[in-house]
Amino acid sequence: MADIVSWVATVATIIAASMTASNLGARVTGYGFAVFLLGSLTWVAVGVLTHQPALVWTNVVLTVLNIFGIWRWLGRQSSVEKGAQTAAEASEETPGESLFPVSLLSRAAVVCSGKQVAHCVDAMAGCRSGRLSYVVVSEGGVGGVGETLRRLSWSDALVDGETLRTRLSPKEFARLEKLQRDQWPGR
Repeated sequence: MADIVSWVATVATIIAASMTASNLGARVTGYGFAVFLLGSLTWVAVGVLTHQPALVWTNVVLTVLNIFGIWRWLGRQSSVEKGAQTAAEASEETPGESLFPVSLLSRAAVVCSGKQVAHCVDAMAGCRSGRLSYVVVSEGGVGGVGETLRRLSWSDALVDGETLRTRLSPKEFARLEKLQRDQWPGR
């Protein structure tokens, strides 16, 4: 019995770690913590069945942390993201410029000539003006390994729903300045 339960705990923990590490938004991260909760409760059962108090107590603490993670990502953060989306939608129906959540610039897909070519990583803005200068985008690679970071000028970008579109051609995009992970331009 303990073997079956330990395999359930192992699979749940691996799936949960993949969900939370992928950084696919509040909902996926929140559900990752829910799967982590299943894993930690199952590990508690394994610890009880096999008389391993350290395993039990470790996973009792992890259970509490997983409950906090569920609240944080499915409760609070999901509500914050919904508030930002509501404001963006409302701004489309009012005079003046439409708004978008700035957090989009840390996760949006980058589309060039109708094809996804990269993902947003971060953006740089002026301290006094608040104006965006450029967006750092990640092209290629898996999980940050083998990726190429590029500097996409904000003047060449346009927010379109949940994506960032660039006016550049694919050849122009490929010629964008490459950035080192720890050395971005100050202007």
